[in-house]
Amino acid sequence: MSSAAVDERPPASTPADADPVPPSLRLALTPRVPTDRLRGWITVAIVTAFGAALRLVGLTHPKGLIFDEVYYAQDAHQMLAHGVEWNVDAATGSYVAHPPLGKWCIALGEWLFGYGEFGWRISSVVAGVVSILLVTLLTRRLTGSTMLGGAAGLLMSMDGLHLVLSRTALLDVFVMVFVLGAFYCVVLDRDARRARWLRALENGLDPSRARPHRSVRWWRVAAGVMSGLAMGVKWSALWYILLFIVLVYVWEWRLRRTAGVRHAARDTFIDETGWMFVFGVTSIVTYLSTWWGWFASDKGSFRHWLAENGHDEPPVIGPLYNLWQYHLDVLEFHETLTSEHTYQSWPWEWMFNARPVAFFWSSDVDCGAARCASEVLLLGTPLLWWAFVPALIALVWFSIVKRDWRGWAILGGVFAGIAPWLMYPERTMFFFYTLPAEPFLVMAVVFALGMIVGPAQASPERRLAGALVVGGIVILIALCFAYFWPLYTGQPMPYDDWHHRMWLDSRWI
Repeated sequence: MSSAAVDERPPASTPADADPVPPSLRLALTPRVPTDRLRGWITVAIVTAFGAALRLVGLTHPKGLIFDEVYYAQDAHQMLAHGVEWNVDAATGSYVAHPPLGKWCIALGEWLFGYGEFGWRISSVVAGVVSILLVTLLTRRLTGSTMLGGAAGLLMSMDGLHLVLSRTALLDVFVMVFVLGAFYCVVLDRDARRARWLRALENGLDPSRARPHRSVRWWRVAAGVMSGLAMGVKWSALWYILLFIVLVYVWEWRLRRTAGVRHAARDTFIDETGWMFVFGVTSIVTYLSTWWGWFASDKGSFRHWLAENGHDEPPVIGPLYNLWQYHLDVLEFHETLTSEHTYQSWPWEWMFNARPVAFFWSSDVDCGAARCASEVLLLGTPLLWWAFVPALIALVWFSIVKRDWRGWAILGGVFAGIAPWLMYPERTMFFFYTLPAEPFLVMAVVFALGMIVGPAQASPERRLAGALVVGGIVILIALCFAYFWPLYTGQPMPYDDWHHRMWLDSRWI
């Protein structure tokens, strides 16, 4: 039998009513998709609307540019006029340390709503809301539970780090949403591949002799596009691209082993390497396309590096070489960025919410008291963030004991977002670098909550008790979020009320 074709007719010796796929194999190849579609979509809509409302209310406060909006909002404004980041004083392109896509996202809001607080912040709101939608859908799909999917969306909605960055014109929220979108596409690709193998086995495929018809891996191509867009915002997305490559190979190998393929590792390499090449090329082409303004301009930084250094600059190759030189220079900049900053922190501090970042501060506000304060503090909701480490420990145990791919994938997402920064102990780093890892941290908490609720086959009393405990935990996190809401949105308050919220004293000031 050809490896590229499958006889669609069942074998003659198989009874017409017999199932050619053993129940255990069918279960292994069937995605965990909840059947309560109406309730699921209602839950998704409510959770997403709730997150959107929190991010839109009072969006134009504080007035003016806060924290790094002074760079990104103004760069976005200049890109609308010149196609590249622009140095107004020198009347030429600015040297910048990040790719342009995140600033183009901010520029879209400014183009639609004008150059003001709402205009330069609205794109971050959209990205934050989309990420809440995605994490709700993704968790629902991974767990097979609408309740746990809704819990994941609520926890994302009520996290201070996510809220503040969804209301500020910075880049990290765009990295996060594109990384999350790419991960979702990779998971959907996994499900689609298993469904295709299941159909082939139902139609009489002998996995020791043949493979299903080759088909276009559309979800994998989409993951490549999302990955390229994430890289087009910040290069830190590279670690997620490497994670996705590892996940695809491991999942495909496990799929073939489960189906009974004789040479699972060999066939995985043969069948998937070409498509992983397509994934890589798609990511690179997408990334390069985010530099369209630089290619179209003659004033961008390094745009004519070859000509300026006395070399010929041939079409196509010349601009690409100039961009390569720009990338080498930016890489050196990042590797030597060691200047001290008041709010810098280290990766081992991020997991404990130990060093937040003040985006805005004013004592010149009216609150009805003798001393007042107004601050926008980039602080994760404490009770949620302090649950991350216990949840990760529980997820490691779950993944080892159950040999569950979902746990390892989530742990991989946390690792890719935080661990690489440990390789640069001298570099200046900030708490908001953790944002792309936050959806995976939230999913770890939700999986831990699912363990408390118990498996579907547990007794009703056991599951009811677990659900009550989980509900209590979510309520406590919601109350904690509400308590810190004035710090996330810059609300004027008496100075004593502000100081009472500094739970870790000087670490948070």
